[in-house]
Amino acid sequence: MRETGARADELAANLARVEERVRTACEAAGRARSEVRLVVVSKTYPAEDVRRLAELGVREFAENRDQEAAEKAASCADLSLVWHFVGQLQTNKVRSVVDYADYVHSVDRIKLVNALSAAVRRRERPSLNCLIQVALEKESGEGEGRGGAAPAEVGALARAVADAPGLRLAGLMTVAPLSGSFAGRPAAAFDRLIEISRDLRAADAAANMVSAGMSADLEEAIAAGATHVRVGSAVLGVRPALG
Repeated sequence: MRETGARADELAANLARVEERVRTACEAAGRARSEVRLVVVSKTYPAEDVRRLAELGVREFAENRDQEAAEKAASCADLSLVWHFVGQLQTNKVRSVVDYADYVHSVDRIKLVNALSAAVRRRERPSLNCLIQVALEKESGEGEGRGGAAPAEVGALARAVADAPGLRLAGLMTVAPLSGSFAGRPAAAFDRLIEISRDLRAADAAANMVSAGMSADLEEAIAAGATHVRVGSAVLGVRPALG
């Protein structure tokens, strides 16, 4: 019981620090705190931590591996939570993902759009919220082979999502690039994402979600205009190294 209590206290303290960072960043940017939603990335941590955070008021969680996400969502099905799938998504995992995900942040190709649409219609579930993942490094010809669409591909993908039965175009997602002209420049990267978002919203005003910023760079993302920040280690702790 002491260990369980200590973990609950640790999560509460971590969450309070993150909330203060978000609040301060919103204030500095002249934005209301309500304009930014915190999504806790719970990958590699147990469902018990999700429950502890839910008791602290967290309602949105993200996962990047289908098997872990499916098991965690099922074990927390009695809670009123919103699940975001943020990892690279293979078409053979789509049928599973649409069972629990409310949002998919990693739409980056037409084949995936078609697979998601077919799976949603097969399940006869409500519309699935889709975000186009933008790989900003591809704008300078780097990052080939990685997930995410090049900025020039966003328009065509957006039209495909908007036209696909069962899907709702929610907006854009990015991760601050590690290569290319934006490497080491998260503020500039997020500013560029906002420019692309403006173009998207000119065609579809409802596609106004901007998912950007993580534990290390949430302030820069909020300053740029992100609506959702995806925070993992700052809330749950540093994950052990793989291997």
